[in-house]
Amino acid sequence: MKKLFAILALMGVLTLGSVPVMAQEEAQTEPAATEVAVEEGGIHKEIKTKFIEGSAGFMSLVAIALVIGLAFCIERIIYLSLAQVNTKKLMKSIEENLEKGDLEGAKAVCRNTRGPVASICYQGLMRADQGLDVVERSVTAYGGVQAGYLEKGCSWITLFIAMSPSLGFLGTVIGMVQAFDNIQQAGDISPTVVAGGMKVALITTIFGLIAALILQVFYNYILSKIEELTSDMEDSSITLLDMITKYNLKYNK
Repeated sequence: MKKLFAILALMGVLTLGSVPVMAQEEAQTEPAATEVAVEEGGIHKEIKTKFIEGSAGFMSLVAIALVIGLAFCIERIIYLSLAQVNTKKLMKSIEENLEKGDLEGAKAVCRNTRGPVASICYQGLMRADQGLDVVERSVTAYGGVQAGYLEKGCSWITLFIAMSPSLGFLGTVIGMVQAFDNIQQAGDISPTVVAGGMKVALITTIFGLIAALILQVFYNYILSKIEELTSDMEDSSITLLDMITKYNLKYNK
């Protein structure tokens, strides 16, 4: 559902962006503000013009790939942002409960904290009475599961990163074919004959590359968030094993 809402929201933004610029009010405004409005309208109109000139069919495919790719990116960014917690504060709360011998209190802290770090610590605490080896295997196995959750959907983002320029290049090839068809029909190789097909070829390539670059920036940001969370999970797992060792040494004497 989150992905669906994100897709609908982004499509709504694009739809609103495609509405023609309304005429300026007759009331006189400040000159600087008027110039900015005119410039913005000119850029908006130019983008729409180039979109149509680049063959609406292929340009729409590139736009759809960009919108869906951004929807996956936004969903991952929201998920990873919610998964991040104050790891130091969490581990300190767990240690305070273990020092008091309150294992159930430490579990409650993990249950009431969101994110993969708390989930891994909870799995380890659940098996704290079964020995350090069992705890270590449990933490390692569950850490792999949580890492899979973090990377969920990233393969789709890479697909749309690769698809956007590919669609642009496909439009390039078709534009070149159109140019040669025009040459064949006209029997002449004049710039006017080939200009239309060449324009389609270049514009689709540009838009495909721009879409891929936008998605690549978001994808790299997502990867950095995943690496940060993975590092926190590894550090917390080691810290938890050390605390369980101290807990067992202290209360088994």
